[in-house]
Amino acid sequence: MTNLVTNVASAVEAHGDRTAIGFRGAETSYEELWAQTGAFAAALDERGVGEGDRVAIYLPNVPPFVIAFHGTLRAGGVVVPMNPQYKAREIEHLLADSDASVVVTLADLVPFVEEVRDETGVEHVVSVGSASDAGDATPFEAFLESDTLDIVDRDDDDLAVLPYTSGTTGQPKGVQLTHRNLSSNANAASELIPDGIGPGDKQLGVLPLFHIYGMTVVMNATLFNGGAYFPMPEWDAQEAVSLIENEELTLMHGVPAMYNDIINQPDAETFDLSSLRLCGVGGAGIPVEVLRRFEELYEPKLYEGYGLTETSPVTHFNSPVSGRRVGSIGKTVPGVDSKVVTEEFEPVPPVEEGPLDESEADLDEITGEIVVAGPNVMEGYYGLPDANETAFTDEDGTRWFHTGDLGYHDEDGFFYVVDREKHMIVTGGYNVYPREVEELLFEHPAVADAAVTGIPDERRGETVKAFIVPTPDADVTADEIREYCLENLAEYKHPREVEFVEELPRTTTGKVQKFKLRERETDAEPEPEAE
Repeated sequence: MTNLVTNVASAVEAHGDRTAIGFRGAETSYEELWAQTGAFAAALDERGVGEGDRVAIYLPNVPPFVIAFHGTLRAGGVVVPMNPQYKAREIEHLLADSDASVVVTLADLVPFVEEVRDETGVEHVVSVGSASDAGDATPFEAFLESDTLDIVDRDDDDLAVLPYTSGTTGQPKGVQLTHRNLSSNANAASELIPDGIGPGDKQLGVLPLFHIYGMTVVMNATLFNGGAYFPMPEWDAQEAVSLIENEELTLMHGVPAMYNDIINQPDAETFDLSSLRLCGVGGAGIPVEVLRRFEELYEPKLYEGYGLTETSPVTHFNSPVSGRRVGSIGKTVPGVDSKVVTEEFEPVPPVEEGPLDESEADLDEITGEIVVAGPNVMEGYYGLPDANETAFTDEDGTRWFHTGDLGYHDEDGFFYVVDREKHMIVTGGYNVYPREVEELLFEHPAVADAAVTGIPDERRGETVKAFIVPTPDADVTADEIREYCLENLAEYKHPREVEFVEELPRTTTGKVQKFKLRERETDAEPEPEAE
């Protein structure tokens, strides 16, 4: 194995005339996709972009994302995926830190790139679609007018993709994922499905491609095995169900909020999802009640899994192949090792059988941090040696990655997560780190002090809430705070609830006691969210 795009080349050779991508009634065959990736790679080569050079893809789930992704790899480059919900202030660090020289984006998003271009190394902008303010960006169709380029050889341990994940402190960190990391995990994901993924499968592409879950488990696992990938740029429950029914899709992966949306549609009982042979769920723990209701309404079962950007992503999965236990994140996937350890890195013994009633169990005795090792684990954070030192522990020749999540395991090999990282908010499958929102709030002239935390949300699992101490004589409303955040951050990061307080609870050393803010939710009556 070298360049992971050779997996697509193998599928082209075996299934050239079959559908690779289905999008809004149009189909792209494997041969057509391969020709387009070759043209994209040649266009990069003509502009001096090649081995190890960074290409940022700032797109929703549309065919050009797939073409740019595999075209970049074909040219020997490195993909830097970026959330298309991000605004200028959010992409500036990603572009500058990664040293991306090319950005492929929607024409409507070109102004955000141009706004920060002088602070980055961006030399070429490629626009998808049309807009009046796309400037001198090269239209995507014109970019593909080049001839073709053969696959540039890369070593297994060469960098392939550089996604960014937020930390609890500081700027987002670049996660160095190699060709081996991504190829091994896509292959493992296919093995979790009975008889694997094959040319008869049709995968619903609702998970965003900038996110490692949608990239590896959905797009790559499908295209590596000759299946058809049906991307959706935006989540819409009715549209997704219609696509499943009309195209008789066979595979779906989503976050809990998506399945919750489906079962809460007014006509949910009329949906026919019988063509699906597997429904995977990850990104956050799915409430048992949502799983139960989904399986009451429809034939397919929901299989929960677990993973992180740093692990390409899947490390655990409840699978029809290895078995399912509701309430568990499943067993470790093929080729991956995991265990539960204490702060001293001593192994925590398994319980006899889970899941346990956590309100009655002594969690201090049975839980520890979940650590993982395997060919899917990242090389490290880009340019951050201190972060890498704390992220890994070497023991007897094995390099263990610290997930930061607390859990336990049982004698049957099932793992259970009981708590996420200390402050991270998981909302609708997206990770939100409070500090980023807090730093923006502090820039508002009416904010004297601020703290952000997660609160329970029936649909999203958690949602973002801001507690704000206003400046003296400030004249500001919760709606104005929300709008300010929406103008500067991705929609899912903005505080949907805002509460003004006289002061924040702090320790003697000045740290905000966020647990006290969460505790007061039972008594607080915040101003309702604007529609």
